[in-house]
Amino acid sequence: MKLILAGVPLGNPGDASTRLIEAIGSATIIAAEDSRRFQRLCQDLGVKSGAKVLSFFEGNEEERTTLLINELKNGAVVLVVTDAGMPTVSDPGFKLVRAAIEENIPVEVLPGPSAVTTALALSGLPTDRFCFEGFVPRTKGARETFFENLKFENRTIVFFEAPHRLIETLEVAISVLGDTREAALCREMTKTYEETIRGSLSQIYSWAKSKEILGEITVVVSGATAGAKMLSQQEIIEAVRRYESVGMDRKEAISAVASELELPKREVFDAMVAAKNVQ
Repeated sequence: MKLILAGVPLGNPGDASTRLIEAIGSATIIAAEDSRRFQRLCQDLGVKSGAKVLSFFEGNEEERTTLLINELKNGAVVLVVTDAGMPTVSDPGFKLVRAAIEENIPVEVLPGPSAVTTALALSGLPTDRFCFEGFVPRTKGARETFFENLKFENRTIVFFEAPHRLIETLEVAISVLGDTREAALCREMTKTYEETIRGSLSQIYSWAKSKEILGEITVVVSGATAGAKMLSQQEIIEAVRRYESVGMDRKEAISAVASELELPKREVFDAMVAAKNVQ
């Protein structure tokens, strides 16, 4: 009786560990996010499994968790694998682990590839402290709230995004975090067409707009500068008025202050609107 979580290759089967191959051969039940992709992995690794293979994805996770816990109680060795990377990290598995712990069922993890740490290392951004935020919300309002909550986060930020939503997400990230924030976009890591684009958010946005984006994407963004949140609204207002006093119009002054203070233009604009409302 044992629940095993195993990290699987992001793309290159050569990244599979010896322990993963052994676990595939010895498990009695394999819970795979996509059974067809799992069979392809076995083929690539040249490993045969006599285990019963069950699909285990977001849509059936709750139902499958109940079934798998019962199997574990009856002595099964259950191996959980996702399409790529580590189970439970923006993939199925968390509910099953919690349920297993509650039932005092042994849980083992076979370390393996992770898109989060691979992208972090590739980014060239600080790695001493970072936060992983999973997938960006799909709706515009939730996406804006997502980035607003990260505006003053001073750790390096890592998140996933789907290719067809990338442009919209970068637009919101720029409007909230500012176009000069350093970032890296990692696409198809460990695969044939792997590439990493590094630069400011605006540079990455321009790159993304210039071509059709395909494949799995991980984005890494530098944290806010120390003390950014401490900048008072009054300081922002005074900076804008200083530029206006030398002949700039309001729009130009807001842009100049946003660049000088490394703030999103919208934040500077909102500060000026608030100042007008209290006059």
